[in-house]
Amino acid sequence: MTDKLGQHAAQTIAAGSKSFATAAKLFDPATRRSAMMLYAWCRHCDDVIDDQQLGFPSQKTHEAHETGSESSESRLNALRELTRRAYAGEPMQSPAFAAFQEVALRHGIPERYPLAHLDGFAMDVAQRRYVTFDDTVDYCYHVAGVVGIMMAWIMGAKDEETLDRACDLGLAFQLTNIARDVIEDAQIGRCYLPEQWLEEAGIPRQEMSAPQYREALAGLARKLVDLAEPYYESAQVGLTALPPRCAWAIATARGVYREIGIKVKAQGARAWDTRISTGPVDKTRLLGQGLAQAMASRWYRPAPRSGNLWQRPA
Repeated sequence: MTDKLGQHAAQTIAAGSKSFATAAKLFDPATRRSAMMLYAWCRHCDDVIDDQQLGFPSQKTHEAHETGSESSESRLNALRELTRRAYAGEPMQSPAFAAFQEVALRHGIPERYPLAHLDGFAMDVAQRRYVTFDDTVDYCYHVAGVVGIMMAWIMGAKDEETLDRACDLGLAFQLTNIARDVIEDAQIGRCYLPEQWLEEAGIPRQEMSAPQYREALAGLARKLVDLAEPYYESAQVGLTALPPRCAWAIATARGVYREIGIKVKAQGARAWDTRISTGPVDKTRLLGQGLAQAMASRWYRPAPRSGNLWQRPA
C-alpha cells in the first residue's frame, strides 16, 4: 500500500490485531485495502469511546476536542455525527474516517450497519447489564456481527443468507473474545457474561475476578466457547459464497479465533494467567487448514442455516 490511507490502515491493523493481520494478507490487494480501512475505522471508534490509542491511554481525541468534552457520551455522539457526514460526502479530516468514507461509499455499505456498530459502543457507555445469553449475543451482534456483515459487503456478498453467515462469524469471534478477556474486562468494571449464569454459578458480579471464583468462571467460559461453536460451523458454510481468496482469508481468520477458544477451554482456571493468543506455528497450521477449507467449499452445497441460531435484526 503506497497511499496514505492505506498505510494508516495497515499500521493500525498491524498494531491492533495480529490475528486479523495474518488473514488479511490472503485477500486480493483491493479487498485487503478495503478490509484494512474498515478495520481501522472500527479500531478508531473503539479507541475514541475509551479515550485510548490502539487499546492504550492517549491524549484527547480530535473528536473530543471538537465537542469540548471528554465524556464518553459526547465522543459517541461525535462519532455518529462524523459517520453521517461521511455518508453525505463531506470532507473527512480524520484518516480513519476518510478511509471509512471511501470504503462505505465505494462498496455501497448501508448506513444502518456502521450506525448499529456505534450502538454497540453505546451499550458500554450506558454500562448496560446483560441478564440472559440473548442479551449477550445482542451485544455481540452490534460490536462484531455487523462488522462481519460489512466485511461480506466488501467481498461482494450481499444476499441475506450469506450476510447471516457473516454475522454468525462475527458473533462467534466476539463470544470467543468475551471468554478470553473476562478477567481483563472485569478489572475495568465490564461484564458481558449473562448475569443469570453468574448467579447460578454463585459468582458475585463485583467479585468475579477474585481467585476463589476462578474455577467456576472457567466453567462459564467453557460454556461460552461451546455456544460459539454452532456459529463457527454456520460461518464455514458461508465460505462457498465468497471468491476463492476471500474464502481462504475468512477460513483462516475463523480458524485462528476458534483456536483461541479451544485454548481457553483447555487451560481451564489458568486461562487468564497470561493473555491467550495463537503463535507462529499455530498460524502456519491454520493457514493450511484454511486453504483446505476454502478449496472444499468450492464443491459442497450449503445446508440451510439452523433455526436455533440467534437471528440478526432485519
